[in-house]
Amino acid sequence: MSMNRRTFLKSSLATGLAVSFPHVVAAQQGRTYRTALIGCGWWGTNILREAAASGRCKIVALVDVDRRQLAKCTEEVAKWTSDTPKHYEDYREMLAAEKPDIAIVATPDHWHALPTIAAVQAGAHVYVEKPIGHTVMEGRAMVKAARAAGRVVQVGTHRRISPHNVSGRQFLREGRAGKIGMVKCFVLSGGGGPEQPRKNIEPPKELNWDLWCGPAPLRPFNGGAHPRGFRSYLDFANGTLGDWGVHWLDQVLWIMDEKWPRTVHSTGGRPIKGAPILTAEHQTTDAPDHQVATYQFEDFTLTWEHRQFAGNPTDKTESVGCYFYGTKGTFHMGWQRGWTFYPSGRGEQEVHEEPQLNLPDQQNIKGLWTDFLSAIETGSRPVCDIETIHCSTNLSLLGMLSYKVGRSVTWDGEKEICVGDPDANRLLRRDYRAPWVYPKA
Repeated sequence: MSMNRRTFLKSSLATGLAVSFPHVVAAQQGRTYRTALIGCGWWGTNILREAAASGRCKIVALVDVDRRQLAKCTEEVAKWTSDTPKHYEDYREMLAAEKPDIAIVATPDHWHALPTIAAVQAGAHVYVEKPIGHTVMEGRAMVKAARAAGRVVQVGTHRRISPHNVSGRQFLREGRAGKIGMVKCFVLSGGGGPEQPRKNIEPPKELNWDLWCGPAPLRPFNGGAHPRGFRSYLDFANGTLGDWGVHWLDQVLWIMDEKWPRTVHSTGGRPIKGAPILTAEHQTTDAPDHQVATYQFEDFTLTWEHRQFAGNPTDKTESVGCYFYGTKGTFHMGWQRGWTFYPSGRGEQEVHEEPQLNLPDQQNIKGLWTDFLSAIETGSRPVCDIETIHCSTNLSLLGMLSYKVGRSVTWDGEKEICVGDPDANRLLRRDYRAPWVYPKA
């Protein structure tokens, strides 16, 4: 890539940031926010680290159903600040006692909706991890609650603020890859054979397993879902499509300026891991070990592909990201290797942009947190507003819904229903385990 090209990209990136995210470039000054973390695992701790680093947040409370997680997070907090947050097992008690200005929700996916809704209703602004919910109607209820309370809810889809993602979006929207007719999102990982069942055991004494399961079914404990691994259990999450898929499918909606597809079809299964097992003695995971989903939009086709075997990529790009196929070439939006455009014209040079990622997690939470604080202070919508990422989450959830019913679904995005398909519509929500009550949308 020529020096002139590099100069252009750097200039374009700076302009794009200034126009799209003016508060990211400006220094933050102002009040200090009483901040609480709900879900104190490694990722919640990463988010809290950036909150502390902003110099604008006083950490007043940590919430987790596992006392071991609380202890680890407390040790980390002591490295960054002199704050002495109180410990809670139940987020409802914390909200009533501490009345935080900001709540971070970094629980497993099945626990995103209820704490977010309770927090905004208690007057807090919320930073919630993706995917925003386990079912579509949870997400709609979260949007409704945020709007009714007038609170800012930022979602952790931080790639919308990552420098190379911003410049890549600009490259594509300026038509430099031509007209886009198809996009493929993918995550290829791992290798191995059949999954061996794990023995069900008594939960550790430090863990309130009943509260961990919460509104989801009370599965036997076997150490597979907690403290990590829950996304492979469909009672608690939606597999790889519900995890990685949200990030990359969100990139497509953001870049292509879309909200929802017309039709969705997904297939997949567990031919390598084997049929799921759940007995009183043993259990395995039950998410698919591979999956392909097709989303039909008005002007382009979007596909998703993941597999947890034969993970070595056969091309020279990363094993994650999106390929945008255009009339002028192919554009790969990646993660740790930035983005690359492969022109179709003979003799044309590839164009590449290196990533700018923050340590220790190689993500861009820092910029998203800065944007979050600015949105609170200006009353503007954050970059990853809850309603916007509701649409992105829905792509993943609809892919899983199609996988479960075993057929294509036609999606009415305005009404948020599957057209003429009562069985599919029943999967837009699920019954909660008593005494938890499904939120009203």
